[in-house]
Amino acid sequence: MRRDAADAHVLELRAGDLVEVRSREEILATLDRAARLDALPFMPEMFQYCGKRFRVFKRADKTCDTIGGTGTRRLFHTVHLEGLRCDGQAHGRCQALCLLFWKEAWLRRVSSLSDAVFMRPPPPEPIPSRSILPPEERCTEEAVLAATHVRPGAGGPAEERFSCQATELPRATSSLAWWDVRQYARDVRSRNIRMRDLIRGVALGVFNTVQRRRGGTTHPHVKGSLTRTPAATLDLRPGETVRVKPLTEIRNTLNKRRRNRGLSFDVEMVRYCGQTYRVLARADRIIDERTGIMLSLPNDCIILEGATCIGDLSVNPNRLFCPRSIYPFWREIWLERVE
Repeated sequence: MRRDAADAHVLELRAGDLVEVRSREEILATLDRAARLDALPFMPEMFQYCGKRFRVFKRADKTCDTIGGTGTRRLFHTVHLEGLRCDGQAHGRCQALCLLFWKEAWLRRVSSLSDAVFMRPPPPEPIPSRSILPPEERCTEEAVLAATHVRPGAGGPAEERFSCQATELPRATSSLAWWDVRQYARDVRSRNIRMRDLIRGVALGVFNTVQRRRGGTTHPHVKGSLTRTPAATLDLRPGETVRVKPLTEIRNTLNKRRRNRGLSFDVEMVRYCGQTYRVLARADRIIDERTGIMLSLPNDCIILEGATCIGDLSVNPNRLFCPRSIYPFWREIWLERVE
């Protein structure tokens, strides 16, 4: 993975820092002809934020591998910004609502609170080093749009295939072992997590590791027992209020693989049981991150506002404190409408 361009413009941002997204011209100057910086794509959905200011949500020094399941993956000089998720407009209207990755080279730090309040322009900063490339080698907006699709190879399938940050993560990251303690020091130092969160998460990880080795029950325990799983129809719409059912009731809808009609109830969803949320969206189409093919979801998949994967309950230590904040999908049978 190349890091030369990103190393040339390091901000060392932390959670809560205020930044401004650079202009289109500045960002394009950092991209290669495939619209990537260090193999991470800059996507058309991100142009709308140019020139605007946002808080850093978390540093994206690592992320989980949702494609190959190889474990934690390492990134450099990358952050997530508060509330900025992909709307899928340039990717077939994919409804996964993925949290966007931002290279620090695409951002500039807002130096003080007074600058933010009075909208003073930040002091001039050099454009990252790729701006010295000759014009014919620089990226264009047309190239950013073209990079959203994968061209079929000779004799390959003609089915439409998409390329996005999620599909390209294996190429934009490197392997990171869960036992590498430096990642947890970075988590605390960057303000991604608090020290007490680290202690609790590590203790739970150790407990679950011991339990798996001795054949005991891990925490939280989600496993069901059904061979054929039931369904319920609420016909929920965005804006409605629902309550997540207790875990004891949800277990009665799952098979031994923790699934209901193919959809997994993840351990990270347990924390939301018994709580009330607003329906953010119904998802019926998402990009398969492995193949880039758009999938039609045949059954009810509900997204709840604010109910994201935090990564501190995972039985699998490879997801511990992943900052990606993926929205899990909920079956309607796991929810009840609140009048």
